[in-house]
Amino acid sequence: MLGSAPFPMDPKRVRDLLESVQHGATSIDDAVTELKDLPFADLGYAAVDHHRALRQGAPEVIFGHGKTAAQITGIARELARTGQNVLVTRLEKDKASAVCATLPELRYAEMARVGTIEQSPIPALGTRPVALVSAGTGDLPVAEECAETLRMLGVQVERVYDVGVAGIHRLLTRRDVFERTSVVIVVAGMEGALPSVVGGLVAGPVIAVPTSIGYGVSFGGLTALGGMLSSCASGVVVCNIDNGFGAAYAAARILRLRERY
Repeated sequence: MLGSAPFPMDPKRVRDLLESVQHGATSIDDAVTELKDLPFADLGYAAVDHHRALRQGAPEVIFGHGKTAAQITGIARELARTGQNVLVTRLEKDKASAVCATLPELRYAEMARVGTIEQSPIPALGTRPVALVSAGTGDLPVAEECAETLRMLGVQVERVYDVGVAGIHRLLTRRDVFERTSVVIVVAGMEGALPSVVGGLVAGPVIAVPTSIGYGVSFGGLTALGGMLSSCASGVVVCNIDNGFGAAYAAARILRLRERY
């Protein structure tokens, strides 16, 4: 285990620490030592946010694109040192191999391009799963990035894959899934029509993710993005192109707010 503390610095841990001080089981000096890494640690090339779990309910996430393997390793090690779980997105295979050589605890999901270190229990978020719908097999890397992120946030996932509008009967045979899920995330490229179809079938929140999959006039996902933003299904919200991570976080925010109220 990499972390020096048994649990991440989240609201429960801070509350337990303060109650321990109140009851005399922990000294003020020991509590100050425990809290000294808040709010961030300066690594020179990165200021690692140890306060994020307190503010938002989940630790800082490492965006791997543009970072060297050494930088990713350093940030991951610092997050893990305080007992936090680690999530690295957009982690290409060659960088993942280099990081794993130093941090063998890292689990790599190649299709999702996601690396994770799990050293603390992940509390369940929400009582019902999120439905994760993808239009085609080419959209799976984005969908799996979303799935891995949801897993690390404690959200159950029910996958409904390869049900694009070219064969809409495939989706209609899975309508029962939407009766037992809380939020629907729809990942689609080409013309991006699938979120509108799903939006017309369900009552709950629908989060659309355009992908860069498609021929020339798809313009790297811009056509799908425009189609989703122009959806005739009321209330469909749209994330950035290929941003499965962002969709997962949006769903988690919805579920976290529901739990609070």
